Amino acid sequence: MHHLEFIATDKAPAAVGPYSQAVRAGGFVHVSGQLGLVPGVGQFAGPDFESQARQALANLGAILAAAGCAVTDIVSVDVFMTDLANFKPFNAIYDKFMAGHRPARAAVQVSALPLGGVVEIKCVALARS
Repeated sequence: MHHLEFIATDKAPAAVGPYSQAVRAGGFVHVSGQLGLVPGVGQFAGPDFESQARQALANLGAILAAAGCAVTDIVSVDVFMTDLANFKPFNAIYDKFMAGHRPARAAVQVSALPLGGVVEIKCVALARS
Protein backbone atom coordinates (compact mmCIF):
# COMPACT_ATOMS: atom_id res chain seq x y z
CA MET A 1 0.00 0.00 0.00
CA HIS A 2 1.35 3.38 -0.98
CA HIS A 3 1.26 6.27 1.43
CA LEU A 4 1.13 9.81 0.12
CA GLU A 5 1.59 12.92 2.24
CA PHE A 6 0.41 16.20 0.77
CA ILE A 7 2.56 19.18 1.76
CA ALA A 8 1.13 22.70 2.14
CA THR A 9 2.59 25.91 3.55
CA ASP A 10 1.46 29.53 3.57
CA LYS A 11 5.14 30.51 3.18
CA ALA A 12 4.74 29.79 -0.56
CA PRO A 13 1.92 30.70 -2.94
CA ALA A 14 -1.14 28.47 -2.91
CA ALA A 15 -1.54 26.16 -5.88
CA VAL A 16 -3.18 27.90 -8.84
CA GLY A 17 -5.08 24.74 -9.77
CA PRO A 18 -6.27 21.38 -8.42
CA TYR A 19 -2.88 20.14 -7.20
CA SER A 20 -0.65 20.17 -4.10
CA GLN A 21 2.42 22.30 -3.49
CA ALA A 22 4.30 19.04 -2.92
CA VAL A 23 3.73 15.35 -2.30
CA ARG A 24 5.92 13.04 -0.22
CA ALA A 25 5.91 9.53 -1.73
CA GLY A 26 8.28 6.59 -1.81
CA GLY A 27 11.16 8.34 -0.06
CA PHE A 28 10.98 11.44 -2.24
CA VAL A 29 9.32 14.83 -2.10
CA HIS A 30 7.96 16.02 -5.45
CA VAL A 31 7.58 19.81 -5.46
CA SER A 32 5.14 21.27 -8.00
CA GLY A 33 6.27 23.93 -10.41
CA GLN A 34 6.77 27.27 -8.69
CA LEU A 35 6.26 30.63 -10.33
CA GLY A 36 7.75 33.91 -9.07
CA LEU A 37 4.59 34.77 -7.11
CA VAL A 38 4.90 36.45 -3.71
CA PRO A 39 3.18 34.31 -1.03
CA GLY A 40 -0.08 35.80 0.24
CA VAL A 41 0.01 38.59 -2.36
CA GLY A 42 -0.82 36.72 -5.55
CA GLN A 43 1.36 38.95 -7.71
CA PHE A 44 4.74 38.38 -9.30
CA ALA A 45 7.81 39.62 -7.42
CA GLY A 46 8.44 41.84 -10.45
CA PRO A 47 7.95 41.95 -14.21
CA ASP A 48 11.57 40.98 -14.90
CA PHE A 49 13.03 37.49 -15.22
CA GLU A 50 15.53 37.86 -12.36
CA SER A 51 12.99 38.85 -9.71
CA GLN A 52 10.63 36.06 -10.77
CA ALA A 53 13.45 33.49 -10.80
CA ARG A 54 14.63 34.47 -7.30
CA GLN A 55 11.07 34.32 -5.95
CA ALA A 56 10.33 30.98 -7.64
CA LEU A 57 13.44 29.49 -6.01
CA ALA A 58 12.50 31.02 -2.64
CA ASN A 59 9.04 29.44 -2.98
CA LEU A 60 10.66 26.09 -3.79
CA GLY A 61 12.84 26.42 -0.69
CA ALA A 62 9.87 27.26 1.53
CA ILE A 63 7.96 24.19 0.35
CA LEU A 64 11.01 21.97 0.86
CA ALA A 65 11.34 23.35 4.40
CA ALA A 66 7.65 22.60 5.06
CA ALA A 67 8.38 19.02 3.97
CA GLY A 68 11.35 18.83 6.36
CA CYS A 69 13.90 19.00 3.53
CA ALA A 70 16.75 21.30 2.60
CA VAL A 71 18.20 22.46 -0.70
CA THR A 72 20.93 19.83 -0.26
CA ASP A 73 18.25 17.11 -0.47
CA ILE A 74 17.30 18.09 -4.02
CA VAL A 75 17.96 15.30 -6.53
CA SER A 76 16.69 16.91 -9.74
CA VAL A 77 15.34 20.24 -10.97
CA ASP A 78 13.27 21.12 -14.03
CA VAL A 79 13.27 24.74 -15.20
CA PHE A 80 10.80 26.14 -17.71
CA MET A 81 11.42 29.61 -19.10
CA THR A 82 9.74 31.58 -21.84
CA ASP A 83 13.07 32.79 -23.25
CA LEU A 84 16.28 30.75 -23.18
CA ALA A 85 18.19 34.02 -23.55
CA ASN A 86 17.73 34.07 -19.75
CA PHE A 87 19.74 30.86 -19.35
CA LYS A 88 22.96 32.62 -18.29
CA PRO A 89 21.33 35.01 -15.78
CA PHE A 90 19.33 32.09 -14.41
CA ASN A 91 22.50 30.07 -13.84
CA ALA A 92 23.93 32.89 -11.70
CA ILE A 93 20.76 33.10 -9.56
CA TYR A 94 20.46 29.31 -9.36
CA ASP A 95 24.13 28.88 -8.39
CA LYS A 96 23.70 31.29 -5.47
CA PHE A 97 20.51 29.50 -4.32
CA MET A 98 22.10 26.03 -4.56
CA ALA A 99 25.29 27.16 -2.73
CA GLY A 100 27.48 24.51 -4.34
CA HIS A 101 24.87 21.72 -4.45
CA ARG A 102 24.64 20.23 -7.97
CA PRO A 103 21.46 18.19 -8.58
CA ALA A 104 20.56 16.90 -12.04
CA ARG A 105 18.75 19.58 -14.05
CA ALA A 106 16.88 20.32 -17.26
CA ALA A 107 16.13 23.80 -18.56
CA VAL A 108 13.76 24.25 -21.48
CA GLN A 109 12.05 27.08 -23.31
CA VAL A 110 8.25 27.00 -23.37
CA SER A 111 5.79 29.17 -25.28
CA ALA A 112 3.86 30.28 -22.17
CA LEU A 113 3.51 29.72 -18.43
CA PRO A 114 0.55 30.06 -16.03
CA LEU A 115 -0.54 33.60 -15.12
CA GLY A 116 1.90 35.07 -17.65
CA GLY A 117 5.00 34.11 -15.67
CA VAL A 118 8.40 33.96 -17.34
CA VAL A 119 9.93 31.10 -15.31
CA GLU A 120 8.63 28.03 -13.46
CA ILE A 121 10.77 25.64 -11.40
CA LYS A 122 9.98 22.20 -9.98
CA CYS A 123 12.12 19.66 -8.19
CA VAL A 124 12.38 16.23 -6.63
CA ALA A 125 14.16 15.88 -3.27
CA LEU A 126 15.05 13.02 -0.97
CA ALA A 127 12.61 12.88 1.92
CA ARG A 128 14.14 12.94 5.36
CA SER A 129 12.71 10.35 7.73
